[in-house]
Amino acid sequence: MSEKQIKKMIADTFLDIADALETGSFGRKPVIGIAVAGTELGMENIYEGACLAEKRGYKTVVIDGEDAHKEMEKMLEAGEIDGAVTMHYPFPIGVSTVGRVVTPGRGREMFLATTTGTSSTDRVEGMVKNAVYGIIAAKASGIEEPTVGIANIDGARQTEKALMKLAENGYPIKFGSSSRADGGVVMRGNDLLEASADVMVTDPLTGNLLMKIFSAYTTGGSYESLGYGYGPGIGEGFDKVIMIISRASGAPVIAGAVEYASQLIEANVLNIAEKEFEAANSAGLSEILESLKGDKKSSAPAEEVKMPEKEVVTYEIHGIEVIDLDDAAASLWAKGIYAETGMGCTGPVILVSEANGDTARKILEEADYIS
Repeated sequence: MSEKQIKKMIADTFLDIADALETGSFGRKPVIGIAVAGTELGMENIYEGACLAEKRGYKTVVIDGEDAHKEMEKMLEAGEIDGAVTMHYPFPIGVSTVGRVVTPGRGREMFLATTTGTSSTDRVEGMVKNAVYGIIAAKASGIEEPTVGIANIDGARQTEKALMKLAENGYPIKFGSSSRADGGVVMRGNDLLEASADVMVTDPLTGNLLMKIFSAYTTGGSYESLGYGYGPGIGEGFDKVIMIISRASGAPVIAGAVEYASQLIEANVLNIAEKEFEAANSAGLSEILESLKGDKKSSAPAEEVKMPEKEVVTYEIHGIEVIDLDDAAASLWAKGIYAETGMGCTGPVILVSEANGDTARKILEEADYIS
């Protein structure tokens, strides 16, 4: 070790002692590396973000240059930094990031699960995993029992059924409820603005879009000024705290990402993740994910069926995926029940007569179209 390194270590030690005397906390503060590669806002913005984080009491190191990622990884391996904030990081399949925003409706924080990366090549499987990832990030950020909602996008109902099954098997999920009159765990646009749930489950492309809107809606889009960035990469077995920001992330978001990273490290997010994955797997996560790939509609008619005589239909059955809507209606026709399909404000619906409502619902449940 060089004399310069020894002097720096001594200086850092005295700074840590001074911080501890001032705050009453005698644990070393995490050091967060900011690895810069491709920012559209210039180096001044990066240093401004680092300085803002330092003023808030967090410790940063700016890592610049063409090999910033390599240097960042070396410093993480050597323990010179505890976590990193960077751009364009190539996470492996199975790892994706949980963003953190402040919503305009109520000024509440919300975790977007997820915003970059790929939890799975299968959409619904990925969203189920994203729910667990979001719970991990929220718990490591100080929310003991985060509520979970699912954005009303393709795959939402299948995701809901899978998560309900996981909860029934013993994995503790506290489901949120929409602020709209009809409630439910599947959330609409209003719920996103209000943060009706602590964790909002979505696919990463939708989550990325939402993150950009929440971060830059006050600036016209070219400068992300709000929130904590696109979040940490989370996945089973992933053992680093690497946070993502974008080329348009402004100084406040960079500082927010440093704060987010520091909180995760101080809470030992990797240990929390290990426990959550263990609990989810004990509740049959792998089996539930595998069942999503199977033929869940084995009771659907194998050939074209004749439509029963038309009748007045006013009973609505919600919770069916749009891609399954026609097959679900056909499965009722095969049982002699007239049904029509429609699209309500909360998503696809099957319409039957009031007299056939309960029977139709039972048939659809048995065929696994609804839960």
